[in-house]
Amino acid sequence: MAVDITNRQFIAQLIEKERREHRSGGRWVIVPIVAMIIAYLTPLYYLFVTIFKTSQEYARKGVLELPDSLAPIVDNVVQAWTIANMGQASLNSFSYAVIGAAIAVGIAAAAAYGMTRLNLIGANGWFMLIFTGTLFPFQMYLVPLLFGYQRVGIINSWGGMLLVYVALCIPFPLLVLRNAFSGITKEVDEAARIEGASEWRVFTSMILPNATGPLIALYLLQFTFIWNDLLFSSILANGIEVRSIMVALQSLQGTYSTLGPNVVITATLISSIPTVLLFVALRKYFMAGLQLGSK
Repeated sequence: MAVDITNRQFIAQLIEKERREHRSGGRWVIVPIVAMIIAYLTPLYYLFVTIFKTSQEYARKGVLELPDSLAPIVDNVVQAWTIANMGQASLNSFSYAVIGAAIAVGIAAAAAYGMTRLNLIGANGWFMLIFTGTLFPFQMYLVPLLFGYQRVGIINSWGGMLLVYVALCIPFPLLVLRNAFSGITKEVDEAARIEGASEWRVFTSMILPNATGPLIALYLLQFTFIWNDLLFSSILANGIEVRSIMVALQSLQGTYSTLGPNVVITATLISSIPTVLLFVALRKYFMAGLQLGSK
C-alpha cells in the first residue's frame, strides 16, 4: 500500500496517533515506578517516625503514625549510646575499618602491580589461589578460625580481628586492581625506568596515581564491609572491649533486652552515619572508580 508523504493531513494523523499510544504506554510505566518509590520510602518513613517516639507511645500507636513531639529522640539516643556502649564499639569498628581496609587495598595493589607489571612466574596461578578463597561461603571459615584463634591466643583481641578483616578484604580489590593496572600502558613505567626510577617509585608515582578512582572506590567498599560485619565479630570478638558496632546493636535486641524498637532503631541510625558521611564526602571518586580505571 502506497503512502503519500505529501499529504499533510495524513502525516498529522499519524503523528497524533503515535502521541496517543506513547501517552497510553507512559501511564502504565508510571504505575510500577510509583510502586517502587513507595516501597523504598516506606521503611525510611517508618525509621524517622519511630526514632521520635517513646516506648509507651510506640506500643500505643500504630507503627506508621506520626509522633506527638520530636523530644523523645534525645532520650532514645542517650539510651542507645549508653546501654550498648556504642562509643567504644564505634571506635573499635572505626579502627578495624580504617586500618583494615587500607592495609588490604595496599596489599592488593602491590600484588596486582607484581602480577601485571613485573611478569612474575605463575602470576595467574597466584591470582587464582588468592581469589579462590572468595568462592566459598564465609561460614565455612568460622569453626577453623575459632579453634585457631583460641589455640594461638588472639581470640577477643583487636589484632586478631584486624588480621581476619585484612585477609577477607584482599581478594576482591586484587581482582579489580589487576584489571585496572592491566589497562595502564606499560610505556608509562618503562619510560620511568629509563629515567632511573626504582620499582617502588614507579609503583607509587606512576601506577597508583593513574588508579586513584578504583583505589578509593575499593577502600569505601571494604570500609563498609568491615563496618557492617556481624558474622566474624560476633564469633571472634564479642568482648565489650573489642566488639564491633554491629555486635553492640545485637545486644540491644537480645533475649533479655527490655528496650523498645524505638531505641534499637535509633541505635541503628547512629551506626549508619559514618558510612553515609564517607560515601557523601568521596562520592566523586567512588563514581569514577566504578569505571575500574578505564579513564
